[in-house]
Amino acid sequence: MDVALVTSTFFTIFLAELGDKTQLATMALGSTSGRPLMVFLGSTMALLLASLLGVLVGESLASVAPPAWLQLAAGVGFLVQGVRLLLETRGGAP
Repeated sequence: MDVALVTSTFFTIFLAELGDKTQLATMALGSTSGRPLMVFLGSTMALLLASLLGVLVGESLASVAPPAWLQLAAGVGFLVQGVRLLLETRGGAP
């Protein structure tokens, strides 16, 4: 088992998920449902499935494209999203 990879993946995903819309939705459901354990189980299963799909798609893409291209595409995608958010904040994008 590659403990370093598991650890770096855990901390990367944990930090990325803090304060995002998924966590906010989970907090809202947890506060209004009256059944926090069920909300926890549902949100955990959803994150597990989303992570599984991400890993499978990533593995499939890695078999047809070099990892450097995938990293570049991900970086460009994040930059585009960031620019769009900045423009929306300033009222410049639809």
